Amino acid sequence: MFAVYAAEPRPVDPLSALRLGDRPQAPAPPGWTAVTVRAATLNMHDISTLRGIGMRPEQYPMVLGCDGAGVLGDGTEVVVHGLVNEPGWVGPETLDPGRTVLSERYPGSFAEQVLVPARNVVTKPPSLTFAEAACLPTAWLTAYRALFVRAGLRPGQTVLVQGRERVGSIATAMMQLAAAAGARVWALAPQGQEDSVRRLGAHEVFTDDTALPREVDVVVDGGVDEASWSRSLTLLRPGGVVVCAGYRSGATDVRAVQHALHQLVFRELQLVGCAMGTTQDLGDLLAFLDRTGLRPLIDRELPLTRAPEGFAAMLGGEVTGKIVFTA
Repeated sequence: MFAVYAAEPRPVDPLSALRLGDRPQAPAPPGWTAVTVRAATLNMHDISTLRGIGMRPEQYPMVLGCDGAGVLGDGTEVVVHGLVNEPGWVGPETLDPGRTVLSERYPGSFAEQVLVPARNVVTKPPSLTFAEAACLPTAWLTAYRALFVRAGLRPGQTVLVQGRERVGSIATAMMQLAAAAGARVWALAPQGQEDSVRRLGAHEVFTDDTALPREVDVVVDGGVDEASWSRSLTLLRPGGVVVCAGYRSGATDVRAVQHALHQLVFRELQLVGCAMGTTQDLGDLLAFLDRTGLRPLIDRELPLTRAPEGFAAMLGGEVTGKIVFTA
């Protein structure tokens, strides 16, 4: 079958590892099902796989793609939940220590078909196109769980969405979801992006968190580092929540961390993590979009045969919204 895959790890020049061509398709194991892919979206995880981050050399070649939407053999239109658990795991999918995502241990969705456990498909509402639905299972699912499950965000509360260096797909989804749910959305964004961030639903946009007029109920960050999480705690009201939905390395300020821990204890703050979401979360997210009319922002749609254009755009930072590959 035709697929887009990483041939080998290339840390310095990731696009040179990208290949388009035929890949073998194994039969579906017991309890698994084949989804004919109609649309799949590009994530930074795919760039990381090309670089070899979190992968072993023997895992290559690997079909890329963490999420998507398509059709089962009986014609049912579905959305693919890309978080795959160990066989026999019972409990929230995000807590399985042996969990993986598509394109790590198992071939991903940038192909004519993708194999997934039967429990990993959720019925697509007719109101959503395949392209819109394909945007949801990774960045949007993470944003939904971070806001409403991990932070417990409620209408009328104020949430600060962090985007100091770039407003990525998780932050974009957070702003749209929080605004649609009736929260007051503040955004921390790079200078020059204020207007585009307001169009996503932010009520106030700041380029420096020292300018915040008051403390907030929730701070969410799709790419926290050691230097920023402690600062985020200082922006909260007593009892507030910081949600870390991503991680990157950075310098550690020991004194700032010590101060943050003091704040954590004596102001009863909460610092929680968020790793994608469960199948139930994905179903709830689909229902939320179906009922509200909210739709993900799509930067561009490209046929899978033009996937290198999408990868180059993401790597070059030329993206606002999701890049969708269609069959």
